[in-house]
Amino acid sequence: MIPFNHLGWLFKYLGPVAYPKDAIAALCEFLKPVSAHAALLDLGAGTGVLSKFAYGCRKDLNFVAIDPAEGMLKHSPEFVRTHTASAEALPFEAESFETVLIGEALHHFQAPEKAMCEVVRVLKSGGRLFIYEFDPDTFMGGSLCMAEKLLGEPGHFYAPKALKELLESHGFSVLVNRYGWRYSIHAVLI
Repeated sequence: MIPFNHLGWLFKYLGPVAYPKDAIAALCEFLKPVSAHAALLDLGAGTGVLSKFAYGCRKDLNFVAIDPAEGMLKHSPEFVRTHTASAEALPFEAESFETVLIGEALHHFQAPEKAMCEVVRVLKSGGRLFIYEFDPDTFMGGSLCMAEKLLGEPGHFYAPKALKELLESHGFSVLVNRYGWRYSIHAVLI
């Protein structure tokens, strides 16, 4: 297993490098319809890199971050409220969030299907889900998938089509955007 609890200092600086400018612009566009002062959950937040990008687009949102590694969360930006927990057991009431973000984290979840049930539970009707991931069907994405599995990580990498189908089975309408060997999912809970 990757010792995330001890690597927050490293991921705080390396994390932003993994996001191409097009993906950040797509995140900003994705956040435009979100209500002012809405609650946003950064799930598997690590050091809060995705929250930091989202804050650059929408400073008026209420940012909450969840990660099982407290050592990662302690490097989160000050505007983020943090909670140590897993994606499979979110410590929030039903319909608590208008938006959920998952950046480079889905493949680390122990049980992605269970995590998606939790996302659906905590999202409000019409809520929005943004996922940024690596495509395992590309050389670079497949290489990262193999490396993570060798390091003992769950390695639940989804090809864009497979993740789209999974989310649609949970009641989302889904749009996929590609950035070479990376992609984002823009989904709305119907």
